[in-house]
Amino acid sequence: MASPATIIGFLLIMVVNTVVAAVAIRFFRLRLSTQWGAVVYTAVFIPLIYIVTTILLSGFVGFGGSGVQDRGTALILVWVVPFSLAVSLDIFWMPAPDEIDLPDRAS
Repeated sequence: MASPATIIGFLLIMVVNTVVAAVAIRFFRLRLSTQWGAVVYTAVFIPLIYIVTTILLSGFVGFGGSGVQDRGTALILVWVVPFSLAVSLDIFWMPAPDEIDLPDRAS
């Protein structure tokens, strides 16, 4: 059984990864002109960001600990669940990129 500190650490990593992914996905959807561009950038850069945040929070800071013996479960908790939440937040609860008025770019 994992200690309460380990559970709180995993929850913190999940929240941080969800927020980072939601902001990055929204940025890609608003700034990139094609839908496939946002999909490709999301599929490539979000896992890279997750590597950095997971190493930073679980390695250097020490959140999450080593209380989970099953690495598959840990991977699902800190990568799959936050990514799924971030995508669903952007698709279902945020307005479509066409409905957002962006400021004109200075040339």
